[in-house]
Amino acid sequence: MASRPVIDFYFSFISLWSYIGSRRFQSLIQETNARIIYKPIDLMYIFSISGGHPVKKRSTQRQAYRLVEMERWCRIYDIPIVPNPKFYPADPSLGHRVLLAAIDETGHDNPSIQHFVHKSLEAVWAKELDIADPATVVQLANESGLEGSRLLARAQEERGLEERETALTEEAKSRQVFGAPFYFYQNEPFWGQDRLEMLEEVIKSGRVPIAVQEI
Repeated sequence: MASRPVIDFYFSFISLWSYIGSRRFQSLIQETNARIIYKPIDLMYIFSISGGHPVKKRSTQRQAYRLVEMERWCRIYDIPIVPNPKFYPADPSLGHRVLLAAIDETGHDNPSIQHFVHKSLEAVWAKELDIADPATVVQLANESGLEGSRLLARAQEERGLEERETALTEEAKSRQVFGAPFYFYQNEPFWGQDRLEMLEEVIKSGRVPIAVQEI
């Protein structure tokens, strides 16, 4: 019996493109029976060390085109979007730590983990909720089938969860991640939700992965 494909998934709850690709990614998971290793990271830090910029610091040309692409992909995937959400960019760290606490207890394969990730992305970009607000995080966790209040307490009290998020961010840096979403399959990198078809191709074809070149 063939082993399940394993995908490392680096993302942030405030990542627009992680949200836009979320439903398509869920479909890919079902189609390929892939196992996802969820790795929430400090995206703003990754931008700062890789030449990227937060949206408001980008040129007006890039900001304008981003809005066009946002609308284009939302029409393709038929998903709702708030182009300029009120609470963006909120600090997603508390939600990330709740996620890591849940993974610590249930593992990556629990459907509630996948639901929580999608709902948290949706909260920022479709429902205009504050992902930094503890009550919002608890609500999203509860709606996903998790014990929100208890996990929140862990996220607020356990320094190890904060250290884990930092370690994942450093891991992303070491793997040359520079944005989100970033997927790795057999160590081949795929940046952006518009690379999901390429990710699907390598999984289904069984071809030899393309190695990252040292620069």
